[in-house]
Amino acid sequence: MIVNLEYVYYFAAVILAVITVLTLRDKGNPKRLLTASFWGLFAISFAFGKVIPPMYMGILAIVMALIAGFGGVRLGSYKRPTDEERSASAKRYGNKLFLPILLIPLITLIGSVWLKDLTVGGLRLLDKSNVTLASLGVACVIALIAALLLTKDNVLQPVKESRRLLDAIGWAAVLPQMLAGLGALFAAAGVGKVISDAVTAAIPGDNRLLVVAAYAIGMALFTMIMGNAFAAFPVMTAGIGLPLLVNVHGANPAILCSIGMLSGYCGTPLTPMAANYNIVPAAPLDLPNKYGVIKAQAPTGLILLAVNIVLMYYLAF
Repeated sequence: MIVNLEYVYYFAAVILAVITVLTLRDKGNPKRLLTASFWGLFAISFAFGKVIPPMYMGILAIVMALIAGFGGVRLGSYKRPTDEERSASAKRYGNKLFLPILLIPLITLIGSVWLKDLTVGGLRLLDKSNVTLASLGVACVIALIAALLLTKDNVLQPVKESRRLLDAIGWAAVLPQMLAGLGALFAAAGVGKVISDAVTAAIPGDNRLLVVAAYAIGMALFTMIMGNAFAAFPVMTAGIGLPLLVNVHGANPAILCSIGMLSGYCGTPLTPMAANYNIVPAAPLDLPNKYGVIKAQAPTGLILLAVNIVLMYYLAF
């Protein structure tokens, strides 16, 4: 294949490596060595995660957790344009500034739907097993190039802005990967079997509606606990989705899992555990309540969860 998901990881590793170097050179960061170490280890996980033995990857993750836990990831100094310069730039480019952003979903859709089976010179264009993620990676690179061509800015400027945003988010930036790994660990430990037994004991297994509701609500609740739907998915699908809905009630696995993930995402806007989405934004938005984002999102999340239960009940069987 021409575009493998591994190449996307390598590109992310290069960006993180440059951010590490910039952090090391930033004397305005009171803990630049620890902050640089954190992002450097993150870069290593992207670049060499496939070849590093699991035990050493686990040690790497523990070291990152210790650095973050002891306050080692701090903000540095950043050269930012003044409000006048930003206003002048906005007036100069106008709505063209939205072009790179809009390219990301557009190219991702094109790659996932229309180019997924395209071959060039006998080679598949996109990684078949990860076609959406590969398309997203290509879309981000094209959008980056488009932004540079539009603004005529220095090629290093996007990396500097990425560094500023990553430092603002801090350790929460690595939560998706950490929690997804934790979900896989829980699944391997047999947590899904425990949940399956508990659900079977609590509700009639032959009642399709109740089992559907248990799976969808369980995805949302477990996502709220773990902070990430990727962590909840293997546990809830192994515990309820496959044994009860697919094997007993004959649900379509593709439809069931798709709506199941959407149900998990309904829990994301309801939990402080999804800190990178719900807690961190409160600071740059100057909200008086750090849980203000969650309060604003809660009605939408609950309504969508109810809709997903209905969709799963009528579409998955």
